[in-house]
Amino acid sequence: MEQLDSLTDQFNDLWQQAMAQGSLLLLPSRLWQIGILVLCALLAWGLTRWIKPIFHEWIRTLTGRPKWQLRVLVVLHRRLGLIIFAMLIWIAAAIMAEITPFLSRRFLLELVGTISVAILLVGFAARLVRNSFLRQVVTWFLWIYVTLYYLGIVDEISNFLDSLAFSFGDMRLSLLTVLQALIAIGILFTFARVATSTASERIHANSEISPSMKVLAVKFLQVLLFGAAFFIGLKVVGVDLTGLAVLSGAIGVGLGFGLQKVVSNLVSGVIILLDKSIKPGDVISIGDTFGWINALGARYVSITTRDGREYLIPNEDLITGQVVNWSHSNDFVRLDIHFGTSYKDDPHKVRKLAIEAAAGVERVLSVKPPVCHITGFGDNSVDYILRFWITDPTGGLTNIRGNVYLALWDTFHSNDISIPFPQREVRMLNDHQVPASSD
Repeated sequence: MEQLDSLTDQFNDLWQQAMAQGSLLLLPSRLWQIGILVLCALLAWGLTRWIKPIFHEWIRTLTGRPKWQLRVLVVLHRRLGLIIFAMLIWIAAAIMAEITPFLSRRFLLELVGTISVAILLVGFAARLVRNSFLRQVVTWFLWIYVTLYYLGIVDEISNFLDSLAFSFGDMRLSLLTVLQALIAIGILFTFARVATSTASERIHANSEISPSMKVLAVKFLQVLLFGAAFFIGLKVVGVDLTGLAVLSGAIGVGLGFGLQKVVSNLVSGVIILLDKSIKPGDVISIGDTFGWINALGARYVSITTRDGREYLIPNEDLITGQVVNWSHSNDFVRLDIHFGTSYKDDPHKVRKLAIEAAAGVERVLSVKPPVCHITGFGDNSVDYILRFWITDPTGGLTNIRGNVYLALWDTFHSNDISIPFPQREVRMLNDHQVPASSD
């Protein structure tokens, strides 16, 4: 009850201050300034509608410029109205300063101009936050803060937010503490992201580190820096981490049962990175999926197939299932194709022509020359197997097989080697037992 009375008193104090400030706006000097502000707003709106399309077309004509310059111009284009409004206000304030030496005659103009410039600077600084939702939250919060700061009521609002609190054991958590923690964590997360990006670029540029170790090092840095930013942010605002340890332990037990698959994928991802069985750029087959690895994530592996589809395979499936890594220890891949020729063709000549045809196809290795063997005498043909090697499975397997088949067709056609088709003997029987005829 006492806490409710205290909140009511603080709210009444804020209301009384707001009414007192509102009454000052009715003074003649303030009314003139309000009129000037309205005029500046209307003039800024008209100038923005005129200049913005011209500015947009000028940006579209820029080619070959660095991306950061184009981003700056886009941000300026989006905030062109506020920029013009702030410039007009400060021009009006400068004119009022020349007309009259009294500060009260331009106080409202300078206040609104200062807040407008602060809002512009906040909008530019918030571009450092890449996440769009988080950027909007940070932007709106800082806009509110700078407005309250220049209005001179930050202390009153802070006391009011601090009174909205609850206790959990020995830990007292107020709305003000939560907001301060979010601000501190957001700032530290921004620094952690910049540090992680810089370190990641240097790690990926180091050719002496294997691809899997590069991914592992980047993931480790991300967990370390962002985890440290979270706990340091809580400690800076005075949150008792001892109380949070008990609460997080209880929550962790509950999440452990509900997120077993997620934890399993995380652990599997670490194991994959440590044993180097799979790394970015490898060509793998898992089930009916064949493609090359784009990225190793904390929960899944991104695989792109030849038809442009991107599959997200859980890390656990790569640990527990059977995976064919075409480029694990080396890039050599052997391919087999089967064909048959007529019994009238010389097998020695067929084998020689098949080897020559395969050897003449691009991508087929000459250091490991093709070989051809007879595998059996079929019903309609002599069956062969042709084996050859490649070192670039990322270039595709179906296309190289097709090229070898085409080379065999051209070679056999030019050397009168026939590829037989299945033959059937048909017997037509009637009551008189007509002698059989063959087709």
